[in-house]
Amino acid sequence: MNRKKFEVIAREEADQHTIYVKGELDLAVAAEFRSAIEPLISTDKEVILDMGELTYIDSTGMGILIFFLKARKEENRAFAVQNIPQKIKKLLDLTGITRFLPVQDGAPGQEAGEV
Repeated sequence: MNRKKFEVIAREEADQHTIYVKGELDLAVAAEFRSAIEPLISTDKEVILDMGELTYIDSTGMGILIFFLKARKEENRAFAVQNIPQKIKKLLDLTGITRFLPVQDGAPGQEAGEV
């Protein structure tokens, strides 16, 4: 099996945390992804999830994404995604998740809905 290695890179800047995900986000790496983003639930800084190099996401990965989105919303903290690959966006659109995700890079005026 030729799996693409999953990687999470976190960068902290003055006013935001950017989380870069790369490879396949599935059940096998879900714990790694969750442990990388969970500490950022309560941060005052905006959290940006950059999906530019994400090649695959399964229901487990989407579940963690929804969990994080809800947790940030409950704490009135800013969260957005950027650089969603077309095939990932299509899946998020089909499942209805994109209407709740604020997209930072190319959808002016797009707002997050109620989760």
